[in-house]
Amino acid sequence: MPTLNIKNFPASLYRRLKQRAGREHRSMAQEVTHILEQVLEEPEALSILGLEGLGAELWTDSDAVEHVERERSSWA
Repeated sequence: MPTLNIKNFPASLYRRLKQRAGREHRSMAQEVTHILEQVLEEPEALSILGLEGLGAELWTDSDAVEHVERERSSWA
């Protein structure tokens, strides 16, 4: 597994990270990994069909991608 070394890490940030790791019952390395996983996680692709109360029922028999492409081509 790769190792990450950080030079000139601010002491105040280190203290806060150490406190947070303690609160979460993790080691410093585990906490840094956890934070980076959260920040770098790919967002879930959203679909117009997932809309609730905003007309999702109007799209159930439609291809949303096709509709958007048709709309965009009409702008030209």
